[in-house]
Amino acid sequence: MACTQSPLMRLPRQIQFCFLMENGRNSNRGNKVDIKTIRRSDFEYYSIIAARWRDTDGLRHINHAIYLTYFETARIQYLAHLGWNLNEWEAKVGTILASMKIDYIQQSIFPNTYEIGNRVIRLGNKSFDVFSAIFEKENEVPVVIGVFTVVAFEYKTQKTTQVPEIIKNAYNPF
Repeated sequence: MACTQSPLMRLPRQIQFCFLMENGRNSNRGNKVDIKTIRRSDFEYYSIIAARWRDTDGLRHINHAIYLTYFETARIQYLAHLGWNLNEWEAKVGTILASMKIDYIQQSIFPNTYEIGNRVIRLGNKSFDVFSAIFEKENEVPVVIGVFTVVAFEYKTQKTTQVPEIIKNAYNPF
């Protein structure tokens, strides 16, 4: 699929924005997921996060940027659940978020409680993708979904490193 640039986005040639949407499918490095069919049952692990009043914006729905914080909190909890505790400052291997692709499906309002599902859908030598979906409690259709590319990183040497076995064991593509 070729990248296109909106006439409003006058960017240098070396910077390209690709919106990898093809027939309602989110494609990220070959992983094709039909966003219309994502359901709560696609995930084995969930984090639960309650919305706060301060998460709303002037239109009285949860602000789009807040979902990124929800995703980050849930991703850290998921990795800890797998056995990779990123709160250990002296750990040999940590992570760096390299990229994210977000699709907003529906709006949501306060008060609300969210269940955030995570799963590893792509493995590389030094990076992996986590697919995440935020569901309102009791709703099967997600509010927002995201694909996050995470790089295994040694902070002491400031170099990338191999993806740990615990991530390889959690690999669960669609």
